[in-house]
Amino acid sequence: MKKILLVLFWGSFLNAFSQNGQVVRIDTLSSKFVEKRTIDIWLPENYSTKKKYAVLYMHDGQMLFDSTKNWNHQEWQVDETLSRLIAEKKVRDCIVVGIWNRNEFRHSEYFPQKPFESLSQGQQDSIYKATRGRTQALFAQKIQSDNYLKFIVNELKPFVDRQFSTHKDQKNTFIAGSSMGGLISMYAICEYPEVFGGAACLSTHWIGTFFPNNTIPDTFLNYLKKHLPVSSSHKLYFDYGTATLDAYYPPYQKKADEVIQSKGYSAENWITKEFVGEDHSEKAWGKRFWIPITFLLKK
Repeated sequence: MKKILLVLFWGSFLNAFSQNGQVVRIDTLSSKFVEKRTIDIWLPENYSTKKKYAVLYMHDGQMLFDSTKNWNHQEWQVDETLSRLIAEKKVRDCIVVGIWNRNEFRHSEYFPQKPFESLSQGQQDSIYKATRGRTQALFAQKIQSDNYLKFIVNELKPFVDRQFSTHKDQKNTFIAGSSMGGLISMYAICEYPEVFGGAACLSTHWIGTFFPNNTIPDTFLNYLKKHLPVSSSHKLYFDYGTATLDAYYPPYQKKADEVIQSKGYSAENWITKEFVGEDHSEKAWGKRFWIPITFLLKK
């Protein structure tokens, strides 16, 4: 089914619908925290201002709904999956806010800032230097994930809550992503536990970046030990495949699971799953997206 993308002009949007709902596109949302960017907002079929909707914020927004716009021609098929789950009454009514990445800033915005800053200045400088020596620098600028989260929490969320009929509370606000998007989702629920009630972290890129004698995973785990929110009011989902880049993740995810379990999380509010043979791709994440979204948004 062809995706229908619409442009929002500050308070009014064209009416067009598909079997799988509608996508409202904001071409260039300005921010005082990060570079302006595109936002896609998916609304389910029969969206109505007479109802209230939970909100799922997702990173790498250009990979969620329309494969024709992407470099690898893959997508998560978020609209198809959620349309089906809502129709089957397996999840509560929700909308999805897809935040497009700016490719040159992606690593800088998705890399958890406080764990990185816990490294010595020499270690930080070495990582910057090593990654900038590549064909395409991972860090086009200093790490700014704190500003990226400020953009989401202080600018994007208030905008979405004004423009759409949403539940504004923590119990109905979730965040999700894959790879580096998994890292920033983990970081978001730790930094803003009062805002986000759950996080889905698929193929979480625990290694941060490839670096000799890499200490980055340990900084993430130490941060998690100190800042993971209480289990009684939050839900966590993690997973990983076993092929391509995902093959690096199992030992780090095992250590993260030990931290999560030590904080009192159980099957009621935490899932970690392994997908044998699955690789590091939008196609793989789309196949299993129904699992974390059903867990987070279960009716």
